[in-house]
Parts: sequence; C-alpha cells; structure tokens
Amino acid sequence: MSDTIKVALIGLDTSHTIEFARRMQAPDCPPDQKVAGMKAVRCLRFPTPFQSEEGLDQRQAQLEAWGVKVTADFDEAVADCDAIMLEINDPAYHVHYFTKCADLGKPMFLDKPVADTTQNARAIYDIVKAKNLSVFSASSLRFVPQLKQARDAIPQPTIVTIYGALGKAPAGSSIVWYGVHAFEMLERAIGRGAVSVYARRDKAGAVALVEYDDARRGIVEMTEGSWIYGGCLRNKDKAAPYVVNMSRAYSDELEEVARFFRGSETPVDFEDSMEVMAMLDAAERSSQSGKAETV
Repeated sequence: MSDTIKVALIGLDTSHTIEFARRMQAPDCPPDQKVAGMKAVRCLRFPTPFQSEEGLDQRQAQLEAWGVKVTADFDEAVADCDAIMLEINDPAYHVHYFTKCADLGKPMFLDKPVADTTQNARAIYDIVKAKNLSVFSASSLRFVPQLKQARDAIPQPTIVTIYGALGKAPAGSSIVWYGVHAFEMLERAIGRGAVSVYARRDKAGAVALVEYDDARRGIVEMTEGSWIYGGCLRNKDKAAPYVVNMSRAYSDELEEVARFFRGSETPVDFEDSMEVMAMLDAAERSSQSGKAETV
C-alpha cells in the first residue's frame, strides 16, 4: 500500500460520502478537520429511495470538483483501490453491495447500521468470517470524546440512559436507520448481553427499554426533530452525564477508519456491531408488536 490510501466510495445517497471525501481532500476543508493519508479516487453511484436524482447529481458534481471519478460501473469504481468505504444510506442495500465488495478482499468500512434486519446482518457476518475479511461497522457517535470521558469515569455502569435523534426513513424502519446512533452509544457504554427490548412509539418519537440478564438496564430515547445527543452512565453510587459535541464527529471517525486501513486492529469488534443490529431489530419489532422482543 502506498503512502496515500486510495479509497473507493460505494454509494452516493448519503451526506457521509461528501463529508468523508471533504475531510480527505477538499481544498477548503479546515485544517483541524482534515484527515491525512487517504484519497477518495472513485465513487459508485446508484439510486435508492433515500436520495433524488437531482440530489445525486449535486453530490456527483461536488465529488468531481474534488477529483473523485463517479461511475455507475462497479468494476470501474473499485479498480485499483486500496480500501473500500460502503456509504449507503438505505440499509436494505448493504448486503448486496457488501457481497460484491467481499470478493475483492480489501479492508472495508461499512457505515452504520450493518443492515436493515438481523437476518441480512447475519449474512454479512457469515461472509466476514468465511473470507476472514478486515471489516468494521460503526456510527460516529461511538467515538465521541464525551462518551469516552463518561466511560473512563464509570467503566462498568449498571444503568445507562441515552438520548438522540430519530430521523424519518424514506423507506424501511426509522428506528433501525437512525436509532443506530443512540444504540451504538448504549452498547459502547454498557457492553454486550442484551436479552430483550421493549420499544414504544409516541408523538415525540420512540423510547426503548433494554433488559440484560445481570440486572443492567439500558434506556434509549429517540426524538424526532431534535438532533442533540447525550446520556448518563450510572452505578449505585455515581453518575457520569455527558452531552455530545458533534463538531469533530466525522473527523474522529475517519481517523479511526484511516488507522484501520493502515493495518491497526479494528476499533469495533464485529460482535459489537451485531449486538447493536440485534437490539435495533428487536426495537423495531417491539414497536409493532407492543411487547418485549428477544434480542
């Protein structure tokens, strides 16, 4: 691998494609947001319900201004790349494009969530294991320093309350698509071991209660129209509240991606990502059934 990692971007229906490319190579990117050592060289464009053709055209023009070749041909998009970033807003498309990329054997970042359902996430997981691929999947909220500080204060919380946004998905589950940010923070804070989720929709959005078999408790509040993130980690005699500052969230996550592409250990075990996916799936099912659903 050369000094500069050549990255293929798969997908153009998400603003993340633009924001990550901006931090790699936009001439006007602020120096404190720049992530050195990577260059987006090509981007695969295809339609999804999450972006209009006009929006795709605008994003293509922006990428091309930064020297990124945008194409509808998969083989051209991944030709001569060192690594792949799957940036697809619609999680229903993840398993298809991940399967296509898996045969290349390149290190991959799979932007959150892993997939649209646990079943499709399991298909991706099975490919990762069968081909021994270097892959990780995460939300930028997992890496925010305010959460890290709270975890340092209380490394093993027994009760974690998280709040975050609930965007409205143009297709599929809004809880899976946007609740992933809040559930990623929960899993990062409290660890694995969720056994059930009870989720209820209301006029403000949705609230989920996550049960663990060792008396831990997770509470996730997802609010429509509010883009504030934060939470509180607690045990019996101590609490560590935090509010997220999103100003460097994309850059901090891209720094993790760059280290990973350079050969560092994955910053997120795929088992953690699968637990997040299982909780999201259970939360969506519970919001429809009106009862707790197994993770």
